[in-house]
Amino acid sequence: MMNVSVPPIRREMAEQARAYIDQLTKPPGSLGRLEDIAAELAGMTGELLPRVTPPGVLVFAADHGVAAERVSAYPAEVTAQMVSNFANGGAAINVFSRHIGALLQVIDVGVAAPIVDERVIQKKVRPGTNNFAIMEAMTMSEAEQALHVGYEQAVSVIGQGGRTLIVGEMGIGNTTAASALLATLTDEPLERIVGKGSGIREERLAHKRDVIRRALLLHQPDPAKPVEWLAKIGGLEIAAMAGAMLAAAERRIPILLDGFICTVAALVARQFAPNVAEYMIAGHRSQEPGHDIALRLLGKEPLLDLRMRLGEGSGAAVAFPLFVAATAMVNEMATFASAGISTGEEKGEKQA
Repeated sequence: MMNVSVPPIRREMAEQARAYIDQLTKPPGSLGRLEDIAAELAGMTGELLPRVTPPGVLVFAADHGVAAERVSAYPAEVTAQMVSNFANGGAAINVFSRHIGALLQVIDVGVAAPIVDERVIQKKVRPGTNNFAIMEAMTMSEAEQALHVGYEQAVSVIGQGGRTLIVGEMGIGNTTAASALLATLTDEPLERIVGKGSGIREERLAHKRDVIRRALLLHQPDPAKPVEWLAKIGGLEIAAMAGAMLAAAERRIPILLDGFICTVAALVARQFAPNVAEYMIAGHRSQEPGHDIALRLLGKEPLLDLRMRLGEGSGAAVAFPLFVAATAMVNEMATFASAGISTGEEKGEKQA
């Protein structure tokens, strides 16, 4: 069992930040959610003028035995092929990471094929999970090991100077695992949870839901026993993502969430430390239908809705410039007093 100690956010610093933001040369609230982001970041970091750059982007890759059930539009070997693409800098997350100056790491936590590339961090727990439609995905020891891989990689990238954590994933079949995990946390029917993932057709979507339904009946997974829950129906990269989030929150590092799979990993992390969610901001709303349910369970409203559904951490990377804008606002804007501008009779109203 992971032993983590996530500190409470510093609410007094968030309130102090809000009071300071109201002194900036603008009507109160006129910069909308940028003001909320800046205050939330202050509460998370404990700093009135928080630093968020550079972000650390961790992309965890692993295969899923349930892919044998033909729940994806792509064959399982695409996981390893995409890892090579990450290593060569050709994927969306590589492009977006370069543009935001991210510290990008690609970690093999469970790819079925051997990955021989020094640009990929080798932390393979096992070569893919079992097919959870017929047996448990992994052992509890392997689930714990995957959690620790994620934890250690987050500690590493934070040690290199990362000031925001973005976690992404690659793994054919992983929307099936994420949907199964989410289904155990809500009374919503599978028809509202399970989506097309990589783009499967309608008839295969019905089959995907049936595979998940059978697995849930077979294993009776209990989220109150999170390691066992992960072992039965989880994924190695999902566990690693959760572990990374726990490490970041322990160190007061903000977590910028990506899409569906990442948000389910956030719910997994919350099973280990409930207040870890206080360190999370949702970057975007995925097209995967279960994402809205996962966001609602976390109590998060996403910053963007660009109809994205790629994963990899791509949506969070696209949203990251909003963190930069929010922190630039509090660091660089003048106050009414410093600019010598009179305030109105009503708070924030400028006099002519």
